[in-house]
Amino acid sequence: MKSRAAFVVAPLLVLAYGLIRIVDGFDGSRGPGIAWTTGHLAFLGALALFVPIFLEMRRMLGRTWPATLSVVVGVVGIACAGAQFAIDIVIGFMASSHEAMSPLFDQVRAVPGVSLAVYDAGPFLFYAAQLALVVQLAVARQVKWWTPVLVMLDFAVPTVNKDLIPLGALCLLVSFLPMIRRTDSGARHALAHA
Repeated sequence: MKSRAAFVVAPLLVLAYGLIRIVDGFDGSRGPGIAWTTGHLAFLGALALFVPIFLEMRRMLGRTWPATLSVVVGVVGIACAGAQFAIDIVIGFMASSHEAMSPLFDQVRAVPGVSLAVYDAGPFLFYAAQLALVVQLAVARQVKWWTPVLVMLDFAVPTVNKDLIPLGALCLLVSFLPMIRRTDSGARHALAHA
């Protein structure tokens, strides 16, 4: 039941982050403040829920080595993205204005390896692993062919404009619907054979 809820709640938390981010920009700048912190906490919650989501996808794939490798890469990506959002929250608390945030971000990025691991490359491991798992599920006919397309849209749409994060989150939610049903049937199968 926990993983079933995660498939719904994670995209909804991403949706909340996207909507809060839009609201935060109404005054012409984003952060610091309650909207900045709340939005970032919502995304951190979504990232945490992707751990059971990835594990459930791995279970659906029969715990194969490609699925296991994808989960490991995904968890590393989650840790990197989580570090980025945690840093953003801390800087939001430290800064008195939006302008005061930039020098703090510059100091963090100046630490050797942080920019690459936390901002430039590390978080993409999360997205790559998610796509890899969904493609494996599609190849195994556990989900429909369009599921990876929706997951790719979730990644691609915000690169056009970050205000489209809510649209990407809705694509993600729709892509997860077949997996929620699979999780239900897997749980029923396990109970029947217990």
